[in-house]
Parts: sequence; C-alpha cells; structure tokens
Amino acid sequence: METGQSHARVSAADFIRGFASWRLHSARKPVVVTHHGKDAHVLISLDDYRRLGGAGEGGEAQLRDSQVLLLESVRDSLILVDRQRRIAAANPAAADMLEVSAAALVGQPLAAALPAIETSLIFHHILRMIDHRERFSGDLPSLLRPGQWLHADLVPLPIGGAIILRDVSEAIAALEASDARTAALRALDADGGIGHACISLREAVEYANASLTAMLGVGDEAIRRVKFSALLAVARRAQFSDALEGVLRDGKPARIESDLVVRDGAIVPVTLSIAERRNAYFSDGAVVIVTRRGGVG
Repeated sequence: METGQSHARVSAADFIRGFASWRLHSARKPVVVTHHGKDAHVLISLDDYRRLGGAGEGGEAQLRDSQVLLLESVRDSLILVDRQRRIAAANPAAADMLEVSAAALVGQPLAAALPAIETSLIFHHILRMIDHRERFSGDLPSLLRPGQWLHADLVPLPIGGAIILRDVSEAIAALEASDARTAALRALDADGGIGHACISLREAVEYANASLTAMLGVGDEAIRRVKFSALLAVARRAQFSDALEGVLRDGKPARIESDLVVRDGAIVPVTLSIAERRNAYFSDGAVVIVTRRGGVG
C-alpha cells in the first residue's frame, strides 16, 4: 500500500448508509471513517491489511474490535440483521430505544425484539432489503410508543442489512402544528374583517393580509420590513413591545388593547392578539391578529 496516496473521508453514519460503495472504494484507496469530525477508523483492502502485518489471530481480533467501535460510534439506532431476520448486532442507541441490552438482542429474531413489526409497512421493505438488496428511506409511526415517529433507513449489506432508526417526533409535530396554523390564518383571510401580520423577532413585518392593509389604507409593500410598533400610536408602542417580549420569552399568547395609525393620520382602536411562531428548533417571531375594538367596521 502506498503511504503517500490520498484518503477518502466519510462520517460514520454515511459510511453505514453507503457501506457497499465505500467497501468498493477501499479496494482502490483507504477510506477514513470520522466520528464527531475526527478521524476514528480506516477501512482498507484485505491485501493492504496483510501487507501491513495485520494477518493472524491478533490482527483479526483488532479488526473485530475496530468494527465494534465503528458500530457504537453511530448516533442513530442501528440494528444489523442477517438473512434469517435475526439480529446480528445492535449499537447502544438501539439498545436504549428498545430498552434491552445489546447483548440480549444479538441472536434474537427481529420479530421477537419488535413484536409489531410483521404487521407494519416497513416489514415489507425489510424483506425486500434482505432478499433483493433494495434500499428504503422514510418516516413511519413508531412500533414502540404511541405518538412517536421514526425515520428509517434500510441499507443492504453482505450479512443481510442494516436498519437505522432516528426519532423525528418533534419535527413531525412541528410540521403538523405549522399546517394547523396555516389553515387558521387562511380561515381568518376568508373572514375578510380580521387583520393579521407575521412579524420577525425584531418586530419587522414580513407579511400582512389584505384586511390589515385595508385598515391602514396602504399596500402590503408599504409596511413590509417596517416595525409593527411603528404602525401604532406613539403612546401604545412600548406596551406592544413589552407584550411581544413576554410572548417570545414565555411562549404564552397575549391580548392587548391598542390604536392603529392609518394613512390619513386617524386613530383606529383595535385589539391585538399576539402568539409566537416556532419551527422545530427555535422561534421565528410572532403572529399578530388585529380586530377593531367593539367590532366596528
């Protein structure tokens, strides 16, 4: 093996998912497998391994140890199954997910470790992976806990295949909540008399519906990127900013009375309802619902 040749680098998770491709790559040049961005393992061909003096029982034991370390370094739950659908190996993340020790899982039929799997959609894909070397990737309701969602990757391997599972419940819940919020805002638009605006963390107006711009007597572009508090009477601005700060800090909606300043300088008494907008990871700002006080049209 040439010591000066370049090495390919791949993360442990991507290595597991693309094992067949990286195995072929290692026949030409070493593949360095990283863990948390640092070089952790090297996959080389058997000929190169023997030339390095790795043949023999001691070298094989070291190779097995390296494979175990590689398996354990994957953060997602990883289960290796053989062609008889028995569990050949499981990493600590999988043991935690199944609430069984990894040692106790080895040798068990997959259906014994996951009793509901044979009636689930993913079981068909597992059979296709083992029998026809087909890959699969998708989200599915968990076989373990009600309300949980898992992202599954099925990767064919010479032994049979790898089942990689990751809990995506929070992301799915965030998408569902986002869909519900979008539907609610569309319903407000259909009402025609309720204004609403989406604002950033710094109060900048990112969107205003037609009802709100009609109240103000301006077009949408005229208030885009303007601070929402600037649309209010001077005496009401600090009150709105304080309410918004509380919503973003505590996550609880707020309702205040305020006054809009419209295009001709007139004051329109309104009620503002403020609620936080969040994605799966952090706050996106807030939604402000604007209704005329007393329902005056």
